[in-house]
Amino acid sequence: MIVLDASVLIAHLEASDVHHDRATALLIGAVDESLGISPLTLAEVFVGPAQSGNLDVVQRVIHELKIATIAFCDDAPTRLARMRVSTRLRLPDCCVLLAAETAQAHVATFDDRLAAAAIGLGLTVRT
Repeated sequence: MIVLDASVLIAHLEASDVHHDRATALLIGAVDESLGISPLTLAEVFVGPAQSGNLDVVQRVIHELKIATIAFCDDAPTRLARMRVSTRLRLPDCCVLLAAETAQAHVATFDDRLAAAAIGLGLTVRT
């Protein structure tokens, strides 16, 4: 499984994004792998489309890509707090890491700090 950071999914959805081609190539290259996303990351992806009135279109794309939402376990608040302290990343980035740890998955991101933290936690990063 590959857990997606918002940067990858937003770039794929937005043709004018500087990382659009890279994100699309990453997703095409992962066609035989399952994709996952944390609930908070998915909410981040939905903000722009909700503002522009295109939320239903983006929800359809998420469904077509078969991106699974990775639920957090009961100890998620504690784990996120510790991860926030140890990595110094924002909580949304920690949610990506926790989802990847939970699913024993790789992380797909274009964020260098998030990638470095993922590697520091022993996770494989896809860019």
